[in-house]
Amino acid sequence: MYKIDVPESSIPRVVIIGGGFGGLKLAKTLRNKEVQVVLIDKNNYHTFQPLLYQVATAGLEPDAIAFPIRKIFKTYENFYFRLAEVEGIDRETNKIITNIGELSFDFLVLATGSKTNYFGNQQIQKLGMPLKTVVQALDLRSLMLQNFEKALLSSDINTRESRMNFVIVGGGPTGVELAGALGELKGHVLPKDYPELDVRRMQIHLVEAGPRLLTGLSNVSSEKSLAYLKKLGVNVWLNTMVKGYDGTTVEMSSGKNLYTKNLVWSAGVMGNMIDGIPKESITLGSRILVDEFNKVKGFEKFYAIGDVASMVTKETPKGHPMVAQVAIQQGENLGKNILNQIKGKAPKPFQYKDLGSMATVGRNKAVVEINKFKSQGPFAWFIWMFVHLMSLVGFKNKAVVLVNWVWNYINYDRGIRLIIRPYNRQKAEMKERGVEEESAATTISEEVG
Repeated sequence: MYKIDVPESSIPRVVIIGGGFGGLKLAKTLRNKEVQVVLIDKNNYHTFQPLLYQVATAGLEPDAIAFPIRKIFKTYENFYFRLAEVEGIDRETNKIITNIGELSFDFLVLATGSKTNYFGNQQIQKLGMPLKTVVQALDLRSLMLQNFEKALLSSDINTRESRMNFVIVGGGPTGVELAGALGELKGHVLPKDYPELDVRRMQIHLVEAGPRLLTGLSNVSSEKSLAYLKKLGVNVWLNTMVKGYDGTTVEMSSGKNLYTKNLVWSAGVMGNMIDGIPKESITLGSRILVDEFNKVKGFEKFYAIGDVASMVTKETPKGHPMVAQVAIQQGENLGKNILNQIKGKAPKPFQYKDLGSMATVGRNKAVVEINKFKSQGPFAWFIWMFVHLMSLVGFKNKAVVLVNWVWNYINYDRGIRLIIRPYNRQKAEMKERGVEEESAATTISEEVG
């Protein structure tokens, strides 16, 4: 096995796996300290996931919410980034195994985040569309636009409508925001793009297994979000589970079937695990059990932060919520603790400070809860925009997103309605399985549903 080419150093090496919110914050906390930081990720960019739905619904280009990792850390000393996929951990030799070689570590931090949880439903996993990465957002955008183009060619009304309909599973922030964005597309954009289609027949369904939307917020915010969605023409199904999907028919627990070629699954996430973690250290949702210092239980100098970590306490019997703020705060706390450990000082336990939650449903429609402050409507929408704008990495990204939002607000337009790389389900599955494709050519006439 080849060694990853990273300079040897007398100072401790901290290897961070994952360039998400937690991994970036940890690396920034260790900036120019007496440690060597090696960040490993399978992508060379950081993704601002809260705005993925806007890429999927043609509101933003992907480079507006992604930022090169190397550019973020270009002024850091003793920092190294390697583009690689981690295949496992050798705990006996303190090495990680990747597709480009192996690398030893003094401190190892897993910040691999989460991935879509299909709860064992293989058909939905195969035929549904997730929304966790930039690639998936682009695939969803292409699928949506391709299906509208194919609807124009269909003489059968049922087939045509199934290509125009959307079913979104999961009433969390992603599902609510995506449903709202599609509602605005239906009302202001698609009728102009496709005047030959009766877009009024387009149906948007949001299916939630629980009794209300946005369970992380109060009942008031939940009910307000529901009212906003209904105003946008979204059909909301509460206390309803999706039992199956065959590519056209969505089977629900209520006994009613919905017909669509566009099913988006946002009903749950699970820890993005890698090999080498003992089973006794893994808990529900494929998360790693950690103590109050984010140390993987039973190990030394081996930590996990963010979505992949589960810190079970009396206050958090199911672990902390899988949100960005937890990862950011854990990354900062762990960075300070690693430096304290090197200096022989006692670490400080992690304590989560809830900075609030928010979600947008569309133009002038949002809900915000920050401590005891609660707001709904236009003012909450401006708060949501400001917070998300300031959270983006890089001035250019902030400027691009702001210009797009202002333009969309003035013109009721989402100008990125481009099929740059047509989505083909069969080829996507072959790529995931590592099967070599006979041809890279994809045309609009290929089956996408």
